[in-house]
Amino acid sequence: MESVTFPGVEEVVRYNYRLRPGAIAQRALTAEWHRCRFLWNEAVHHQKSGLRPTLGKLSKLLTQARSNSAWLRDGSQVAQQQTLRTCAQALDHSFKVKGRGRPVFKARKNSLPSLEYTLRGFSLREGRLILPKGVSVPVVWSRELPSDPTSVRVTQDSLGHWYASFVVHRDTEPAPDAVGGIGVDWGVSTTATTTSSEFDLPYLGHRQRCAAELAKAQRKMSRRHSGKRGPQSRGYERAKRDAARLQKKAARQTEHQSRVWAKSVIDRHALIAVEDFTPKFLAKSTMARNASDAAIGLAKRELIDRGLRAGRKVVLVQPAYRTMTCSRCFARAKQRLGFAERVFRCHGCRYTAGRDRNAAGVILAVAERGHTSVEDVRQSDPSLRGG
Repeated sequence: MESVTFPGVEEVVRYNYRLRPGAIAQRALTAEWHRCRFLWNEAVHHQKSGLRPTLGKLSKLLTQARSNSAWLRDGSQVAQQQTLRTCAQALDHSFKVKGRGRPVFKARKNSLPSLEYTLRGFSLREGRLILPKGVSVPVVWSRELPSDPTSVRVTQDSLGHWYASFVVHRDTEPAPDAVGGIGVDWGVSTTATTTSSEFDLPYLGHRQRCAAELAKAQRKMSRRHSGKRGPQSRGYERAKRDAARLQKKAARQTEHQSRVWAKSVIDRHALIAVEDFTPKFLAKSTMARNASDAAIGLAKRELIDRGLRAGRKVVLVQPAYRTMTCSRCFARAKQRLGFAERVFRCHGCRYTAGRDRNAAGVILAVAERGHTSVEDVRQSDPSLRGG
């Protein structure tokens, strides 16, 4: 469940539900997605041609395209307009960050359907989601909505399952009283090492446990692949779904573990000092498989989001010199510690601790003091990211 928090009593959250569309509804949703994908690619083509299509220009493009194409008119104008709005927002963001995150073409084979409808484009009636052009989809109501939804996003995953994500307002739940702080250092053998061993996030290796089954499913895919382009056999598609099911199971287990851990940390601490670690470079290392399974980025995002929602003080600390500095006397080692050295020893105060545990102590100490530089231990901007 994603969330966006605003100061006040209410918060804006997403409630996700499983959809059970029939064959006719699935064909209608897939056809609508192809129309929206076509418009998205047209907007990206305009941008690659040297133009900067704003939302106003894209709206005129949509009006002109619908007047000239009966195929587009057969679809929902709300979904198509929201697709162009999302593309315009992505283009504006890419220009602000000098081209990074620029929208790209969405291919038919590589992109999964995603449709967004505003309040005037959908309704809820007798437990069903009613979309434009007479599309009615049953919803599996696993829980009640706290308020009337303002928008909905209909998506399909790699297994072919459809989901609806409703944006609703709900009252903010008061967080329990907490004192003290905690420092969090990210790793691979242990996903998160904190200043207190009670709140460590161990690496459970969900993907490793199903590696044998996944390898078997992938070998079955390889045997059943025809080696030619075009539609594959039904046996190949079944093997492909089995492999995707195993991968998604491991990802869901890791996500659940991160959410439970983040909640326990937030409920017990008023100050959360988080290492501002970017695990992207691990994808090119020998630890890529374990790092991907640990999902450090997911755990970090979950911890920060829950901390902001609970009103805790969250500080992002840069990782510079954290493993070379003593968390007790702040003396810095003369040489960097190699990856094989897992114990930190301070030659000044004779303090000895685990390498990651000491780094977590340094991160917490920097956040508590609020210093921008303490013996070459540097802190990032103390303003909360995303808050």
